[in-house]
Order: sequence, then structure tokens, then C-alpha cells
Amino acid sequence: MLRFIAPNNSTSMTQRVLPGAYLIGPDSVPIAGEVVVEDGAVRCEKGTREAAAVALQMSLDEHCLKELGQEGPVLDDIELEPLGVLTLQTCLLPDRKSPYILTLELARHRIMLFLTKLEEWQAFDLPADCVEMRLLDRAREMFTKALVLAGEPDSVDETIRLGFLSLWIAIEASERLTMRQAQRDSQARIDGSLYESIAEDSASAKRSMPVLHPGRGGVVLPTRPAIGASVSPTVMNDATKKALVESCDFITMPMRWIEMEPIEGEYAYTPTDRWIEWAIRQAKLPVVAGPVVDFRPHCVPEWLYIWENDYDTLRDLVYEHMKAIVTRYRRTVSRWTVCSGLHCGDHFKLDFQQMIDLTRISVLVVRKLHPRARVQVEIVQPWGGYHTGDRRSLPPLLYAEMLTQSGVPIDAFSLRVQMGSYKPGQDTRDLMAFSSMLDQYAMLDRPISISGLGCPSEPLSPSEHPEQYAEPGRWRSGWNEQGQADWLSAYASVALSKPYIESVCWHEFADPAKVTEMRSGGVLNKAFEPKPALARMRDLHDSLADGRVPQRLSTMTMTGQAPAAASGTKMS
Repeated sequence: MLRFIAPNNSTSMTQRVLPGAYLIGPDSVPIAGEVVVEDGAVRCEKGTREAAAVALQMSLDEHCLKELGQEGPVLDDIELEPLGVLTLQTCLLPDRKSPYILTLELARHRIMLFLTKLEEWQAFDLPADCVEMRLLDRAREMFTKALVLAGEPDSVDETIRLGFLSLWIAIEASERLTMRQAQRDSQARIDGSLYESIAEDSASAKRSMPVLHPGRGGVVLPTRPAIGASVSPTVMNDATKKALVESCDFITMPMRWIEMEPIEGEYAYTPTDRWIEWAIRQAKLPVVAGPVVDFRPHCVPEWLYIWENDYDTLRDLVYEHMKAIVTRYRRTVSRWTVCSGLHCGDHFKLDFQQMIDLTRISVLVVRKLHPRARVQVEIVQPWGGYHTGDRRSLPPLLYAEMLTQSGVPIDAFSLRVQMGSYKPGQDTRDLMAFSSMLDQYAMLDRPISISGLGCPSEPLSPSEHPEQYAEPGRWRSGWNEQGQADWLSAYASVALSKPYIESVCWHEFADPAKVTEMRSGGVLNKAFEPKPALARMRDLHDSLADGRVPQRLSTMTMTGQAPAAASGTKMS
């Protein structure tokens, strides 16, 4: 059993069971267990004696910053600023009788992650006097002081405070490092020089095929990354179309089953047909379709639930549905997201073999009917926290590896990364956690696309039983229109700088869609007026089209000014 002494101001620490908290075993695989609060301490019940880590939310907001008692700059003119409410994790820890200090263990993991990414990103050439390295040294100094005090019973409060201070500085340093690395990688990624240097004189280069990165793992793609957005078939007007043309390289048509076949055997193609006809004939934008098979509640028609416990019939229905959709749109769609979230098993209960079988069927239908199309499988909740509470599910990375090893002919994997919502798997992570997660999926040696990147422009909360849901979390200034714009700039820029990222798609272009991925998650408001996030998306689109580093990699305030990464340098 693991026990932690937690700061009194930690998020949700007054509840017995911590919603959204989960346990992690070796190889970053979530394990069965429960995280509870008992007598002011966090207790982790797990079904194994192996070392485990815990992931949970921590408040690093204005109130916590005041309680830290840090006066003045922590380094030169850099003062600590609110970082939001973030999901963080510890290192793997063995069971012991005495409790761990939670803030100390969270700081230990963050410092370790910083050093690990320095090596993986081949960034050890950073000068010792750069801000990121000096902040890291400061975080290690605070961590060492806390570690020395940890063994003294009368110094628990000070140990917690110093551990918290170390954690705060380490997160600040790691987000700065992530943005610096995004700037360093963007130029070679966008102008193609990275691909040319690796693929020179190889057969792959002549065929413009992805090649493996010799130093960092993952593939390097020959083409520039693209940015797009998902549109609702029920929302089509001149303002939306104009904004799409100005800010997107492609559009995604979700093709939710409930919209395509609301009544069994009766397809409603007209709204989707209108969008695709406009995209192909007028806007000249490529169309990405799907996910076609998605068992989330807002995607499934009522009549399908009759067969949720009859796998053979469900399998036949999936086959016929895929066949109907692909046959109709195979002349207009360039890429298919065939299925989404089958590994979660949180709606239709499938066993391991059925998850793989349905995925294989979905892929093979497209391969047979539309052999020239690109095919991808969407992974949701990419950190995999759902697996702690549902052992019938598959961890996301294991699911992807099983598909690869079983020979399912997939061109790429796509990830749905949404933050700021109380829905499972949509809690808020910092920039380095996001970047590190992408690097994990890159090890599959397949191109990666982000098929649903998004956050809200206002705080979200459940309408009923809020105590049953995890805190949505927030990043830095919180969820408002400006915060959404800053989040889009930072997270999309980090993703687009990765050599293995094929495209980034914003999860919802306009707010008023009947079926929404996230309330207030669009870049157009309910009056179809642009939010600040639309301008950021347009900046990214124009930068990629012009072959230059984005004019503003992020506008998040770290030192009171935009990061130095905002170069806007023109490339050849």
C-alpha cells in the first residue's frame, strides 16, 4: 500500500475517493486500484505488490501560490505564476510503512522527466546559463532541501512547502523547455530538411515514404503537417465556410452513426453530402471522414443498443454500416478514421478479441472498397486512466501495439486529445506531459495525427452529481476565450513541430452544433463570430502554407512577454 501526506489545499482532497486519480505500473500501463483520502492522507489500494505510481490532480493556482510564501523572483526577474489545475504523477514507488510526501514525489518525477526529455530530444547542447537549465537547477536545489528535511518529524510542513516550490519551478522549466524544443524542431520539420538529411539516397526518399528517425525514434514524414477542423453536418453557413477556407488545410466530417443512420436501415446523407460537395468543388479542401464506428453515447443511435450484448449481430451491423458509408463517399474522401475508442470498452462491453476483430473488420472494409485511401484508427483517452477502473478494457498503447503486431493494415494512428472537461480522460495536462505522451505513441513507428485537439472557452461542469466527476482542471489563466486561444497556440505548435505528426484537427469548429464534442469548444461562438482562437489557427495555417515557423508559437505569459520562440523566420 502507498500512502502520501498531501498539502491541505490540494484539489478534491476533501473527498474520500479521488475522481480521476489512477495508479500506474511499469511501462506506463495503468493498473487496478483505487485512490482515496483517509485522515488527511492519500491512500492507494492496489492489487499488486509491485512498485506503482499515482496520477492525480494538483492545484497550482493563485491561492496555492500565496500559501507557498515565495516572495520576489525565483530567478532573476522570473516570478512564479499560476499554472492552473493539472494532472501530475509520481515516479514508481515501492510499498513502505511510512507515508511519502506527495509534493516531493511529484517534484521528483517532474525533474526526472525534464532530464529524460533532454536526452530524448538531444538537447544537451543547451547552454548552462539558459533560463530552462537555471530554473531546473533552482528546482533541484529546492528538492534537495526538502529531501534533507523529509526525515525530521517536526519539519513535515516545511518539507511539503519546499517540495511544492520545487514542483512549481520544475513545471515552469519543463513547459519552457517544451516550447524551446518546438521552436528548434519546427524549422527542419516544416521545410523538409530533417527528412532530406535522414532519407538521403534511400529508396524511401525516392518514393516520398516515411523514414525512421535514427536518434529519437518514430518516423519522419516527407510532407509538411496540416491543420484542419471538424465540422458539424447540421451547421453550414457563409461565415463558417469563409472561416474554414481561411484557416484550414482540410475538413473532417465526423459521420457519427446517430446522424448517418438515425433509424435502422434509413440513411440521412443529405447534410453530409452538402458539406462534402462544398469542400471538394468550391473550397478545394481534402475531406477526412470519421470516425465511422464510435460507441460513445452521443454517437450511437437508439436502435443499436438492442444488439450491444449480441456480438455476432453487432459485428454484422458494423460491417454493413462501414460498407454503406465507404461505398457512398469513396470518391470524395482522402482519409478514413475507421473507428474510435474501441479499446475503452466503457459503453459497449467488448472483450480483447472483439475489440481487435471489430477494428480489423472496419479497416478491411475500407481497404477492399477504397484501396487508395489512407486509413487510421483513433485512440481516445491516450493516457489510459480509464483502465484502472475497468479491467475489461485495453490500455491504449497496448491496443495500438496489438493492432500493429496482428498485421492490421493501418497507415496511421490518430489521437483525440481534449482537456478542460469533466468527462473521463479530458482532465488538463501541462505542455511537457502532452509532448511526452506524443513521443510515446511515436514509438509505434507509424505516422500520428491528432484527430481531435480541443479545450473549452468557458469553465465546464456537470449538470448533475458533480461529486462523481473529476475536476476538469485548467491550464494557466483558465478557461476563457483568451485562455482557449493561448492553449491552442501552445499545444498545436508543439504537436506540429513533431516529425511524426501528420496533421492536427481542431475538435469542433463552431459552438452551435447539435451534437457537440465539448460545450464552448469551437473557434466560432454561437453567433458564428470568431473567437481569438480562430486567429491563432489562421496564424498556424498561414505559417505552414508559407513554409515558415509560426509567427507566434504561443502567447502564454511566462515572463510577462511572449516566448522568444516567436521568430516568424522565412524558410527556403
